[in-house]
Amino acid sequence: MKISFTKMHGLGNDFVVIDAINQKVELDADQIRTISDRNRGVGCDQLLLVEPPRDDSVLFTYRIFNADGHEVEQCGNGARCFARFVHDKNLTQETTIPVATSSGDIVLSLEQDDLVTVNMGVPEFNPKLIPFQADSVASHYTLAFADQQLDIGVVSMGNPHAVTQVDDIEHAPVETLGPVIESHQRFPNHVNAGFMQVIDQNMIKLRVYERGVGETQACGTGACAAMVIGRRWKLLDENVQVLLTGGTLNIRWKAEGEPVYMTGPAHTVYEGSIDL
Repeated sequence: MKISFTKMHGLGNDFVVIDAINQKVELDADQIRTISDRNRGVGCDQLLLVEPPRDDSVLFTYRIFNADGHEVEQCGNGARCFARFVHDKNLTQETTIPVATSSGDIVLSLEQDDLVTVNMGVPEFNPKLIPFQADSVASHYTLAFADQQLDIGVVSMGNPHAVTQVDDIEHAPVETLGPVIESHQRFPNHVNAGFMQVIDQNMIKLRVYERGVGETQACGTGACAAMVIGRRWKLLDENVQVLLTGGTLNIRWKAEGEPVYMTGPAHTVYEGSIDL
């Protein structure tokens, strides 16, 4: 099976994007891992599939697979690349693009200067729906492991996130603590672990250990989650710059019950094909 693809990135969070409308694509987990492998395949953090709409309310279906082969619910940086891809490939001429994901519909808006704004939907704080094992909704939770306790905020931005505040992002224990948080037993589906340093009310620095991937240069849903948690903790205003290793995202969120808006770039790297 030979598949055409496009390599893209959003702030260094890189993707293999595949048109599954104009070519037949049937991939299993092993094949996804092969494509994602940086030594033996194309190499990417996630593989994105562009599929036909499931109903008339959207223009496309957006599916996301982590490098480990598992399908996940949402990817914010990938959503921006998805919008750029379908427009550049003439799959649509619309600049406002509703798409279906496994966690619900989102709306992508192409802006000037290669920027894309994504309506990421309303944050979910109900532990059962994140999912996270807790008796009730709270702004802070204590996560216990080994001989340590960690103060976290938990939210779903279409996928689960745990956010903790650190004093110095450069020395945050992302490599050691990230995988421990990701696989903690209180997160039945595992979790993305965010480490947030607050600079001021309008700026944070962030590193994210993504489930099934490891630390990435940027995480769009992680940026939204960190901003939302920081705002719930009364540390941030409604417009925040999130400084990630790969660059900057702008996140807007007014209040609970309102959607989160993320704005950032999306770039094409190259076109190619792979035999599987």
